Amino acid sequence: MSAALFTDLYELTMMAGYHADGRAGAQATFDLFHRHAPRGVDVVVACGLDPVLDYLEGLRFDDADLAYMRTLDLFGDDFIAVLAELRFTGEVWAVPEGLPVFPHEPMIRVTAPLAEAQLVETFLLNRICYSSLVASNAAQLADAARGKPILEFGARRAHGPDGALTGARAAIVGGCTATSNVAAGQRFDVPLSGTQAHSWIMAFPDELSSFRAYARAFPDSCVLLVDTYDTLRSGLPNAITVAHELNERGSRLQAIRLDSGDLPTLARAARLRLDDAGLREVRILASGDLDAERIAELEAAEVPIDSYGVGTSLLTAAHDPTFSGVYKLAEIAGDPVLKISGTPAKTTDPGRKQVWRTADGDVIGLEDEDRDGDPLLRQMMAGGQRQVDPVPLADLAARAREALAQIRPAVRERRWTVRRSAALRALRDDLVLHVRSSVG
Repeated sequence: MSAALFTDLYELTMMAGYHADGRAGAQATFDLFHRHAPRGVDVVVACGLDPVLDYLEGLRFDDADLAYMRTLDLFGDDFIAVLAELRFTGEVWAVPEGLPVFPHEPMIRVTAPLAEAQLVETFLLNRICYSSLVASNAAQLADAARGKPILEFGARRAHGPDGALTGARAAIVGGCTATSNVAAGQRFDVPLSGTQAHSWIMAFPDELSSFRAYARAFPDSCVLLVDTYDTLRSGLPNAITVAHELNERGSRLQAIRLDSGDLPTLARAARLRLDDAGLREVRILASGDLDAERIAELEAAEVPIDSYGVGTSLLTAAHDPTFSGVYKLAEIAGDPVLKISGTPAKTTDPGRKQVWRTADGDVIGLEDEDRDGDPLLRQMMAGGQRQVDPVPLADLAARAREALAQIRPAVRERRWTVRRSAALRALRDDLVLHVRSSVG
């Protein structure tokens, strides 16, 4: 199966209808945007663009796809033949990955023949929404940790292998420094992090022999999990013993990991005992059902933890597992259009738009306006071909970190504004009146 079939059925039925009605080739512009930030997130980080560009550039139906389509008894041979030749030929303007975005601002603007632009809706929403959700939560975790490393540990709790890989990539963009997922490390060229599980300790006759065996196997990257039996009476003393043995062999214990229990009490006691043993360089890593709120509490209490491993709450976005992304038609055949809703926030903005970022906020306006500020939507594809090279994740993470540092204070102090330009407001109001008058 190619990625072309990763779409909802109604995208294909609408495409077939467009072809039957002669509308399939009309130039259409769609906007992908979100309506509100997820709970627990103060600033949304745009993420997922690079996989989207790869998908669009390689979009095509293979023989197996077309054979399956014939079995559905929904589509005629003429439409199947059209799909056999289909390629994405449009243009894409988008906010670069890693930059903060705000409700109702187009994150991606697709202009293409209507049938093409319609088909890609499902994939774009799937990739952009989940990626931006995880990246935004990772940014929240990084902020809560006050610059201390956040390690992504969520593969085993993620929603399937693809979710784990997509989530790992997004977590790095948002601010995590490493992932436990080896496939993600290979695919995205990002640092890996991992120690041992409780099963390692339990597989040996006793805890000390398990620590010694691990130190022999990995003398230069040894991190010991100290809470299998009793953290302070067993795990920590055994870790200290092994740390001294490593020192005698010219290596050193990198860290201990606390995965359960009263973290403030355990971390403070561990730091004191490690320091008293002359092991000030041994770090303390905490994990175990952590989230941004809990990490912020630990940091506010000045608990001596050096880094955090976060899994479930990050890749499942436990506080709010949905992202309010939508993909809406804004222009067809040169004419601006909009959707009207009884819920004012769901009435869309018409026309081809741009977003300008200034020192104190963003302005959403029409593409051809001449405005101060930095235009956020930049051309990523033309004629169905990428116009930009992939950006290394480390660079995307640095971009996000820098942009969040500039914007987050204003957001938290409620000085940051997002507004529509006068021209966009006027067009929107005129179209609302026109549509309402036309429906009586």
